[in-house]
Amino acid sequence: MAFPGTGKIWMNGTLVDWADAKIHVASHVVHYGSAVFEGARCYDTPRGSACFRLDAHLNRLFDSAKIYRMEMSLSYEDIRQAVIDTIKANEFKACYIRPIVYRGYHTLGVNPLPCPVDTAIVLWEWGAYLGQDAVTNGVDVRMSSWTRSAPNTFPTLAKTAANYANSALIKMEAMAEGYAEGIALDTAGFLSEGSGQNLFVVRNNIIYTPPATASILPGITRDSVITLAKDHGFDVREEMLPRELLYIADEAFFVGTAVEVTPIRTVDKIPVGNGKRGPITEAIQQAFFDTINGVVADKHGWLEYVYDGEPREAVGAGARVGRA
Repeated sequence: MAFPGTGKIWMNGTLVDWADAKIHVASHVVHYGSAVFEGARCYDTPRGSACFRLDAHLNRLFDSAKIYRMEMSLSYEDIRQAVIDTIKANEFKACYIRPIVYRGYHTLGVNPLPCPVDTAIVLWEWGAYLGQDAVTNGVDVRMSSWTRSAPNTFPTLAKTAANYANSALIKMEAMAEGYAEGIALDTAGFLSEGSGQNLFVVRNNIIYTPPATASILPGITRDSVITLAKDHGFDVREEMLPRELLYIADEAFFVGTAVEVTPIRTVDKIPVGNGKRGPITEAIQQAFFDTINGVVADKHGWLEYVYDGEPREAVGAGARVGRA
């Protein structure tokens, strides 16, 4: 999806026109990938526009910056309010939210410390990441020849731009072979995650997902899905998982801010279960989409409404499964 090229972007405390949101080519981030970022969403719910788990995303942003020794001049509340202000300035009802903290222009060299720590917030309208059809019918994936980073190389608890060079290799390889996505293993040969999604596998009515020690980014959507699954009585286990479990799984699905909850139809051209979205995946989708749409009570306090006068009067629960 191409950028619209219009609207406002927040940069270091100032809202600027889209075309004027520029950095110098000699900025440290351009040469060394020295940035941490987040991806969150604002949904147009029946009760108004609401950011989903904005607090968790911003907390992880600050954690990522701390891991990379990036001294932020702005507080959590500064960034939170900047996100809200930028949504309002663009008059979005729904959007993808990308706060990014990066090393700016001063000097070049591996040592990033002399360079300023800059912050920007970019918003855009982004639909179903892997296509609307994928939400219902699932996607075809392959096991990637690329592995995730070994422990004590790149910190996977940080959502950093540098880690996504590995993600791009996984994604490009999969697309070149006609697949929608790739799934990477960790350096010990256990299941890790997709190029930008966490992975869940269902076998004998038990939901499995790789743990944080499998070189995954512990996703906010992943945490939300685990919580919702337990709320609905499912047995969820975080365990090291062998690759071949995917071949004999009853169901499998990706989760993430961009991908939301998307079924996996085949792995290496082997059907997952009967090759269709399974009942547990569908139940998790229903619970997730009802939550982000404000259709059910927000008992976990995950929705933060943007505009004055929202949330509006509550609406009754729906029966659909589908994207917001």
